[in-house]
Amino acid sequence: MARETILRPPAPVPVADLQLVIVTGLSGAGKSNAMKVFEDLGFYCVDNLPPALLPKFADLCLQSEGRVRHTALGLDIRGGEFFDDFFVALGQLETMGVDAQIVFLDAADDILVRRYEETRRKHPLAHTGGVLEGIQAERRRLEAVKEKADKIVDTSTLSVRELRNTIVETFVRGGEASTLSVTVVSFGYKYGIPLDADLVFDVRFLPNPHYDETLQALPGSSPQVRAFVLGAPATGEFMRHLTQLMDYLLPQFVREGKAHLTLALGCTGGKHRSVVLADELGAYFARAGFRVAIHHRDIGKE
Repeated sequence: MARETILRPPAPVPVADLQLVIVTGLSGAGKSNAMKVFEDLGFYCVDNLPPALLPKFADLCLQSEGRVRHTALGLDIRGGEFFDDFFVALGQLETMGVDAQIVFLDAADDILVRRYEETRRKHPLAHTGGVLEGIQAERRRLEAVKEKADKIVDTSTLSVRELRNTIVETFVRGGEASTLSVTVVSFGYKYGIPLDADLVFDVRFLPNPHYDETLQALPGSSPQVRAFVLGAPATGEFMRHLTQLMDYLLPQFVREGKAHLTLALGCTGGKHRSVVLADELGAYFARAGFRVAIHHRDIGKE
């Protein structure tokens, strides 16, 4: 059966080191896109959480023993009691020692009107009037929240990629700015190429342990098979070229805004050579600071 391993770069963080980002702003300014960016960055995301539950949510995160360290909450604050709860909750978070960061998404009125016209959605505050009236009403209600914001992002002329870059530069901490997650898949060509692979490398040219009777029944994870595959001169040369290629490609993917890369290594049956090299490459990516998952798709197949 398939086997999957998750590798993460070593980054010991205190249990109470909680990053809590509140994403709010005008309807149509890009909150949904911003939340998708945070999710791609590995944040635990919750949309439309009632503000009154913010302290309880933060407390649960602090009690998670470090499993939840980065969170992004999308909030729509449109007035009344809901609006008042937001500032009460911020005060409670401050008392708890949680430094909540607020990113406020804004855009020019004409841009917001055009976005609503393109999507044919109704503005939530446009009860009797048009879209513009609803936008102006919401802008008035959110004025105090905007004044409280740590980061105001005008999305009027931003592409999704530019919005992503702004969020990364502002809210991703230090060594965790490597935002690309990588899945390394080993597979057998006899069972087909993985359909979701971005990059595929054929390693069938390497010496095959299958033809050694003492190794044939052993999995690619065994020390004997690993020594056989990694001891071949062709393997060392291939890995040197491959890691040099990855050193060039992965920063390009990060710069482009790609959140996830699936790289597949294939041999004949997916049991020996591809397994060894997938483990090696996954460890290489983890040492470089990327979030890595290793999946041996065909290791248990006959």
